[in-house]
Order: sequence, then structure tokens, then C-alpha cells
Amino acid sequence: MKISDLLNMKKPTISLEVFPPKPDYPIETIFRTLDELKKLNPDFISVTYGAGGGNRERTVEIAAKVKQDYEIEALAHLTCVGHSKAEIEGIARSLSEEGIENILALRGDYPENLPRKTGEFSYALDLIEFLKTKGDFSIGAAAYPEGHPETTQPEKELDFLKEKVEAGVDFLITQMIFDNNYLYAFLERLSKAGIDCPVLVGVMPIFNVRQIKRISSLCGATIPPKFSSKLELYADSPEETEKIGIDFAVNQISDLLQNGIRGIHLYTMNKAKQAQKIMESLTPL
Repeated sequence: MKISDLLNMKKPTISLEVFPPKPDYPIETIFRTLDELKKLNPDFISVTYGAGGGNRERTVEIAAKVKQDYEIEALAHLTCVGHSKAEIEGIARSLSEEGIENILALRGDYPENLPRKTGEFSYALDLIEFLKTKGDFSIGAAAYPEGHPETTQPEKELDFLKEKVEAGVDFLITQMIFDNNYLYAFLERLSKAGIDCPVLVGVMPIFNVRQIKRISSLCGATIPPKFSSKLELYADSPEETEKIGIDFAVNQISDLLQNGIRGIHLYTMNKAKQAQKIMESLTPL
């Protein structure tokens, strides 16, 4: 089923994200994670794509496994940085042959050794427009409630997002947020800009102080000071910091659901046990 159709049928949706194991790890490790995540009955599972195309074969293989063996709808990430049109067409064909109907179209991060102008695509919009000519996919795109971390024209970000929607994007998945007020303000700006597209909210549980520092350096998402301070207070107790992180994620998701969000997209980081604890702690939808 296409996610665009799913969103017309159900509200809210609950989806999970996993990433392929690194090439030096057996691919079977992710299947053990999926065995556990299947028990949560997600509406779909997304599979990430390595920078510059790393792990792309595994993305297709895992997405196909999710769809065919686990009988869960799959969303395959696809980045265009460093790729030629022929390569993207080949990947789209492979996904279609495996029955994958949903693609999250992203520019992607530039690998350190790759020049910025390598490849035939400069922006996610280029990829979206190309994919619309290569198959009957339901296409999603990324949204940044607190602004894209690399933006040089913050005043034009909504214009760029509107271009993606007009090019054929069916739904948006936000970058991780930790303060829901930024999300609500973002949704209001979308409405005023005339952008009418379902928004699924990305939630990433944080279980230790190291994660906070990494997230802050990568994407600049605002982390509530009280939450950060509490994690730091119990930094020497992994069990306690995990509990704090789970409680925070549960409260955040509960608030989002109470405010009518179209969908929750949980970045599991392949941690099935913690994802289960979060979902089981939520009030039944």
C-alpha cells in the first residue's frame, strides 16, 4: 500500500525507522531487530540509505524483507548526492521490482571525500522530479521545523518545501525534534504558506549524554535544558538515563497525539527493546 493511501485511511499513523548494518556486520543482525519491531504492529517501517550510496544494496534488500516477509509496508530512503540519473533509475527499478511503492527522497549528506558538485543531482527537488517520471511511487520528503542545519536562506525554506510538495511529494517526515513547541509553530507556518501536506513527526529517544552532544553538533535540534540536565545528573547510571529517555519520549509523543498530529515516526536506532518500552507505555490509540 502506498503511504499516501494509508494516510487517507488512518490517523494517526505510527511508523518506525531502522538503518542497515555496516558492511562488515552480517545483514541478519537487522532481521533480529525486525523480529521484535514487528510485534509493535507499525503502519510502516522506513529503511535508511548510506551517505553517497553506501549500503544502498542493503537498503533495497531490507525494505524488500520488511514488505514481503514481515508483511509490513516499507519506505525506502533514497539520496541523490553523488549519483547519476542512470544509477537512480536503476535503484528505482530495483525497488519497484521488489514491490516497494514508497520512497523518501533526500539530497543526502556529502561524504568527506566527495566534491560538492559530484553527480547529476544538486537538491532533493531534482530527485523528486526525476522519480515522478520513473515509477508510480508515493514520495515523501524531509522537513525541518527548526530550519535546515546548512541553510543560508532561512527566509526561503518554506518556498523550497512548497516546491517539493508541488512537484509531487505526498507526505513530509520531520527531522527529530525534542521541544514540541517548535513543531506546532512550524505547522502554523506551513498553513499560512498554503502548504497542505501530511506531516509525520520524527521522534528520537535519547538515552545518554553522548547522544545529546552528537545530535546538537549534527542537526542543531533544541534539547530542553531540564531534560539535558537530568540526563547529565545520572550520566553514570545507564539504567537510569535510559528510563529518563524513555519517559521523555513517551511524554513527548503523548502530547503530539493529543494535539492531533498526523503521524509519529520513531527513530529506533535499531534498539528494539527501548522502542517496545516506549510504545507499550503510550495510552492506547
